[in-house]
Amino acid sequence: MATHEHLILVEHDVEGHATGWVTAHPDLPQVRVTDVAATRGDGVFETISIGSGHPQALAAHLERFARSARMLDLPEPDPTVWADAVRALADLLADHEEAWVKTVLTRGVEGQPMPTGWAYATISADFRRERTDGIDVVLLDRGLRSDAATTSPWLLAGAKTLSYAVNRAAAREAARRGADDALFVSSDGLLLEGPTSTLVVRRGTELLTPPAALGILPGTTQVDLFAAAPEWGLEGRVATLTAADLAAADSAWLVSSVRHAAPIRSIDGVERAIDSELSAAMNGFLRRRLR
Repeated sequence: MATHEHLILVEHDVEGHATGWVTAHPDLPQVRVTDVAATRGDGVFETISIGSGHPQALAAHLERFARSARMLDLPEPDPTVWADAVRALADLLADHEEAWVKTVLTRGVEGQPMPTGWAYATISADFRRERTDGIDVVLLDRGLRSDAATTSPWLLAGAKTLSYAVNRAAAREAARRGADDALFVSSDGLLLEGPTSTLVVRRGTELLTPPAALGILPGTTQVDLFAAAPEWGLEGRVATLTAADLAAADSAWLVSSVRHAAPIRSIDGVERAIDSELSAAMNGFLRRRLR
């Protein structure tokens, strides 16, 4: 087994209940080609940051994992089984300051009742440049109104699904425009989220983030940052935001479980100020979390 890669298979019965887990070799075939994870992207996932062997925001991630599963009418993930699997993988990577675990639940093999589940873990990439120098971001129209989650729930806006082709396409489009990342905007002009991140802006003494009701994924990293905000003399608040609000903000970040807080240094080619001191405080706090 590769030193920094580890895999656990979560076993289920035909009724979809998790019955336990077993370790597996990450370099050997584990998922059948007829699994809907491969053929239809029909499943959900979470990516959980590991800090020196400690799963970070584990309860929040597993709650969001279950929320996404409910949105797809998948069996409810057993939080005890999945938490044990994540902790077991985290223990294997305890010698590394930063790592991550991805949990995956699919509808299983086409035409069969049993779901498929696994958790994969490895060490994190080096994100020091993004956390200190910042990232260039472009605004991309998602092509949906901000009320799409309410009017069209079958679009699964706000679920963390395996159907990630659009998110990957957005990342490639950002690269084509010479940027590091993208920020989605609704067709009626409201800021949403990045392909793999949550928007946080500072306006005076407030940290602001768009509401999940707009059909975006509730951010676990953002929640932790808002809980810590009073330490920095700030208050976290949910608010609808536009491109004009972003341009006028004192500073802004795209935050996520593994990259943590990446300050936005330009938007559509227009440079903006970076709050280096607050960025360092945010990332220091996120790296030090013990749960």
